[in-house]
Amino acid sequence: MDKRRWAEKDVETIGSAGQAAHRQKSKDFYRLVYVCRMSFLIFSILDAISFSILCFEVSKMKKLHELSASFESLLNTMHPAKVVFFGYLLYIMFGWLLLTIPFTQKENEVKAIDNLFTVTSAVSTTGLATISIADHYNLAGQIIILVLIQLGGIGYMTFSSFVVLSRNATLSEARTKVGLTVFSLPESFKLERFIKSVINFTIIVEVLGAIALYVIFLKAGDKNPAWSAIFHSISAFCTAGFSLYNNSFESYAGNFWLNFVIAILSYIGAIGFIVWLDIWRRILGEIKQITFTSKIILWMTFWLNIIGTILLFIGEPSIHALSPEDRLIAAFFQTMSAQTTVGFNTINISLLSKASLLLVIVLMIIGSSPSGTGGGMKCTTFSAMIGIMISIIQGKEKMNLLGKEIPLKRIWIAIATFGFYFFILMIGAYLLEMTENNSFESNFFEAASALGTVGLSAGITSALTNLGKLIIIFLMFCGRLGPLTFGIILFSAPSSDTKDQDNDLVI
Repeated sequence: MDKRRWAEKDVETIGSAGQAAHRQKSKDFYRLVYVCRMSFLIFSILDAISFSILCFEVSKMKKLHELSASFESLLNTMHPAKVVFFGYLLYIMFGWLLLTIPFTQKENEVKAIDNLFTVTSAVSTTGLATISIADHYNLAGQIIILVLIQLGGIGYMTFSSFVVLSRNATLSEARTKVGLTVFSLPESFKLERFIKSVINFTIIVEVLGAIALYVIFLKAGDKNPAWSAIFHSISAFCTAGFSLYNNSFESYAGNFWLNFVIAILSYIGAIGFIVWLDIWRRILGEIKQITFTSKIILWMTFWLNIIGTILLFIGEPSIHALSPEDRLIAAFFQTMSAQTTVGFNTINISLLSKASLLLVIVLMIIGSSPSGTGGGMKCTTFSAMIGIMISIIQGKEKMNLLGKEIPLKRIWIAIATFGFYFFILMIGAYLLEMTENNSFESNFFEAASALGTVGLSAGITSALTNLGKLIIIFLMFCGRLGPLTFGIILFSAPSSDTKDQDNDLVI
């Protein structure tokens, strides 16, 4: 009888455990459904508001037809850079309003300036935060932040343009101008097909990334592996660097597979949609070889990461105590994080030596690739500047890069981008030196991280004064627009004709 009673008790225990596991799975499933519904709702609301205010499409309502037509005419005369400026500003203002509502926050009250900082960081896909995302925002607040990251990552009006293309297969003149401002494209690319590819590619990559991360977080014993996987997959692909862990991925420093998956997602996003569409067209046989821009992007990404990894592996004292394997992984991950501008970290940035901080700053300034999810000056701009210097040293009147003569228009853009970038960076660093009581290298690192939309910090973000926060907000917003675009908004943008040849380097 005793054996039978114990056996029955074991069955009941096993049954209870099974029911608990089933309830947890059901909980994760309904959480996932809730996340999807909320994300779609916020996507629709944000694009609908931007759509209505800026009137990119003629309204089907008869009473608003004339008003919409007049707005459409006004937008056609407005520089698209200004439209993008106001579009991102609308995203930030609406997101700020949502995060200010108490139902998005936990018991800890969040100040208005911190909500604005978080929203700007999300839209600009930076990842700097003055407060803990996990400790101060509930699931609804985290979903809002994630949707803003997604909108900022794929570019202004990209989602709604995708919907328009799904219905009409053509874009209005105003949308086309904005699209060509958001995405710097080679002349052989068609905007309509590119936008469709961006959305489809984003969905596929983020879903696969979430599945891989779910397995990793589940094995690591994460309390909410499904939500954590979704959040970090989107954050990594959009190179946002936002994390639900207060120490980023320092707890996963020795987890090879997490480092690998996050790096792959970040590279795919940062290398840019141009390259992946190029490679896909090459696979389909539509083109004989990838474009000149794609070659430059791949070469620069490869060599910057190789050089950065070697220098950090050899020269960073804080990782010398690690095993050679873990040390290599840490050096690679931090180089990848700075160069792709994803902003995750597996080592404490505040412990880095001054030499390593300088190396990371250089990588953050150079940044990722055009028409990708990353920030920075862009590696193509950096390569163009190298080409200019080499051509001058060799006494050449025309600039050549990898055997290709670069059009004069692109050279001017590269020089202007380089100049505006450092101009804004110097202003930001100077203002931080005026307002913050930190070391110069910490302030300069913070400014470079904000303008490059990286999100790495030497540990001073949470201690910033209100003026310091506003300075970083300004830098993050400029970084999302692009310093040259910001300059165009302030001044003017000359236009010039282009030739139909594959020497077009996208900056």
